[in-house]
Amino acid sequence: QVQLVESGGGLVQAGGSLRLSCAASGRTFSSYAMGWFRQAPGKEREFVATISWSGGSTYYADSVKGRFTISRDNAKNTVDLQMNSLRPEDTAVYYCAADLAPHRPIAPRSDSPYGYWGQGTQVTVSS
Repeated sequence: QVQLVESGGGLVQAGGSLRLSCAASGRTFSSYAMGWFRQAPGKEREFVATISWSGGSTYYADSVKGRFTISRDNAKNTVDLQMNSLRPEDTAVYYCAADLAPHRPIAPRSDSPYGYWGQGTQVTVSS
């Protein structure tokens, strides 16, 4: 069983920063794209960012471009999400996810290709 564990969430004021981390275990981490998603109360889960298996390409939702940065460290089996200039609308539970297919050329931006999910970490941004 693949296991993903998120950490780093918390309460920050608007304009502040947080760094989320996802630790993975259970399979060859470096062969799979990884993604971050979030879900606010009363809303469906939405895409935030993804990084390819090689780390060579990334993609972000329009709402976070220029503010969030996704990165991976295959030696540590971790994927991070650096979040800057946070806004109240960023408040949500943030989930780490791993792709089901190895070496996918384009990291997926919808949730259906991701087969493994963490439990989530709460991010709250006050105004």
